[in-house]
Amino acid sequence: MSLTYGSLVEGLRDRIPPLTAVPLPRSVDDKLLAKRWPSGPFAEPPPGSGLKAVPGDFGPRFVGHSLEYMRYGLDFALRRYERYGPVSWSGMFGQRMVSLVGPDASQLVLTNRDKVFSQQGWHFFIDNFFHRGLMLLDFDEHRMHRRIMQQAFTRDRLEGYSGPMVAELRAGIDAWPTHQRFRMYRALKQLTLDVATRVFMDMPPHDSEHINRAFIDTVRAGTAVVRYPVPGGRWSAGLRGRKVLEQHFGENLPAKRASDGADLFSALCHATTPEGEQFTDEDVVNHMIFLMMAAHDTSTITSTAAVYHLGKHPEWQERVRQESLALGDAPPDLAALDSLESLDLVIKESLRLVAPVPTFPRKAVADTEVLGHYIPGGSFVNVSPMLNHFLPEYWTEPMRFDPERFGESRREDKSHRFAWLPFGGGVHKCIGMQFGMMEVKALLHEMLCRYRWRLADDYTARWDYVALPVPVDGLPIELRPLSQR
Repeated sequence: MSLTYGSLVEGLRDRIPPLTAVPLPRSVDDKLLAKRWPSGPFAEPPPGSGLKAVPGDFGPRFVGHSLEYMRYGLDFALRRYERYGPVSWSGMFGQRMVSLVGPDASQLVLTNRDKVFSQQGWHFFIDNFFHRGLMLLDFDEHRMHRRIMQQAFTRDRLEGYSGPMVAELRAGIDAWPTHQRFRMYRALKQLTLDVATRVFMDMPPHDSEHINRAFIDTVRAGTAVVRYPVPGGRWSAGLRGRKVLEQHFGENLPAKRASDGADLFSALCHATTPEGEQFTDEDVVNHMIFLMMAAHDTSTITSTAAVYHLGKHPEWQERVRQESLALGDAPPDLAALDSLESLDLVIKESLRLVAPVPTFPRKAVADTEVLGHYIPGGSFVNVSPMLNHFLPEYWTEPMRFDPERFGESRREDKSHRFAWLPFGGGVHKCIGMQFGMMEVKALLHEMLCRYRWRLADDYTARWDYVALPVPVDGLPIELRPLSQR
């Protein structure tokens, strides 16, 4: 294992994401990553159980390994895996948390057949900011809310969303500057928020910067080291952002209840199961805040990663462009987007290399075991898609951009049902994954039909893991119209 994962870590040396604009010297980074803290068992197994104790260490007092994870992301996670294996514990945000790595552990937790693992793991991070969003609900209550919400994500609904989505994408992409460098991540985040505002609410993005700031603050607050409303702190900013979003959706809810629109907000207001179950006003506001965040944040990250890799690999950019140009100028419907097979491979590989949600936290509600290790009730645990996507047992040359690994002749994602987890798994698998794939594919299609872009051979994106992964420098890029090479 040490040689295999040592080579993987070595391959990440240029991917280490600094938390500040000025990186630390490489020697300092190496020392921080190599430092070993006193280790010990997470909890002693019950006598006679035959179970092993979970190994690990807390790290620095109070904060644990929080700052190392946020700074080094995948590099830090791979080194922990190399040292401790697929089940280990560490200090994170003042808590002791168990990390579960690999498809086998992921399958056990995410399928959750014994209902031992609760979404309360998410509560620790984001309940104050995304209270009672679908992802935070458990068991029968989650099942009921999901059944209602599925009415907003049927194939017919997606077809209805595609028209306004493409119109908003075309308007936004056409307005981007050319022949000058600009920060692609920021432009994509604004665009996906505009799309969510139009498609989810059927409203013009008139106040999108104000709302965008509120979403950013709520997302980043979840990994605040100081988890109290200290003036000027991220936790406090997140609480203010939540109030802004509650007011925004609350003010618009009565009109949506009274209308019969085709947007998602209206769909949630009127969605009803065959048994007559419906959402309350409070339910609708909570779900809209969560869905708007999930839709535009994850779509932004995936689009950014795909733009980056297409810029680094012009041969793939030309390949997917030819497929897009073959569709003609008409706005693509779902069938047309489904036909873009090469683009589908690129998006899947981008999701592997940059998992939009790097970890799925859970909380054990009773004593249990994972891969022969004892985990007492009340423990926080984390499943790690980010790390699963780089395990060489399941992926050929995992550090390399290789979309063909998802092609029918290889299908490395089928090496294990839980090897590829960008959308989660089990009953909490992302309900909006079809919508998200449709949006990312439509966005990249429109870009490819208008522009070319290329990144310098020596440029490597560095990802900031303070909250969800984002490029530290915003991915500066220059677009050139197709008519100009």
